[in-house]
Amino acid sequence: MEQGASEAQIEAVIEHLNAHGFDVHRSSGVNQTVLGAIGVKPDFDTRIISVIDGVADVHRVTESYKFASRSWKKEDTLIDINGVTVGGNEVIVIAGPCSVESEEQMEASAAHVAAHGATFLRGGAFKPRTSPYSFQGLGEEGLRYLRAAADNHNLSVITEVMDLSKIDLIHQYTDVFQVGARNMQNFDLLKELGRSDKPVFLKRGASATIEEWLMAAEYVMSQGNPHVMLCERGIRTFETYTRNTLDLSAVPVVKKKSHLPIFADPSHGTGIRGKVIPMARAAVAAGADGLMVETHPDPASAKSDGPQALFFDQFVELMQQIRVIAQAIGRTVRDPQPA
Repeated sequence: MEQGASEAQIEAVIEHLNAHGFDVHRSSGVNQTVLGAIGVKPDFDTRIISVIDGVADVHRVTESYKFASRSWKKEDTLIDINGVTVGGNEVIVIAGPCSVESEEQMEASAAHVAAHGATFLRGGAFKPRTSPYSFQGLGEEGLRYLRAAADNHNLSVITEVMDLSKIDLIHQYTDVFQVGARNMQNFDLLKELGRSDKPVFLKRGASATIEEWLMAAEYVMSQGNPHVMLCERGIRTFETYTRNTLDLSAVPVVKKKSHLPIFADPSHGTGIRGKVIPMARAAVAAGADGLMVETHPDPASAKSDGPQALFFDQFVELMQQIRVIAQAIGRTVRDPQPA
């Protein structure tokens, strides 16, 4: 719509589109309203709409992912989560252990990451593990530990949801739903999270193309939830020296194709503690809007993914180094809190 288009003009366009069989989704930016007409109608003459008062431009979104496309929304999506803006100038850091193991472990982790500039606390209460004999998480008890530790240190919570039956339970404790790589194409789960009022942090599948990843985001957004955060966490290739191959070229590709915030997870992306800091630096330099990293009070005793978890002093080093990288490209990383 034209800048300054009236509400009556906007409603008139919506009525016309509905009359032609389109579902209409409205996005209101700072200066302009965009109407998305959803429907497969290749022969529709767009001039029918372009001549209506208040319409500035009409064009087809050719990408199969509509809502996630930058053709649909030109400006970057900004997501406010408890006063922290995701997708803006600040590089957001999500940190904590892979899995919630005890109240003491989560309290120590929250205190440390908050003191050094993280704004989100991560930790899995329900863990998808390759082996059925591995630690599967503490369930609701773990969620309580995670929430309490985050609240004690003014952090927001992000934790993984694995199936439909756990959404309502996890909703009580989390600020952001995480969808892991194994569930990137669990379409029933994605659609249900699309009806949620909380943001969704969507990890890329281990063998997923960028288009498949964006289509997974589309499943969430098509149900009415526009608050999707993408996370590159490494893909499976022929290389064996790292756990996965962290595809940082995905960051600028997604930035061009989509308006959604994109994070990188160098912990899962490499699987090796000594590679996490260098790849975190590279991710920030590539333009990632945030990082998700694993850190643990005692990685040697961690019940899951200890070899990729940073020691506390390494997390401090990571934060110091990415501040320098962020400043060099005109961005910021939150400063440590005074002792």
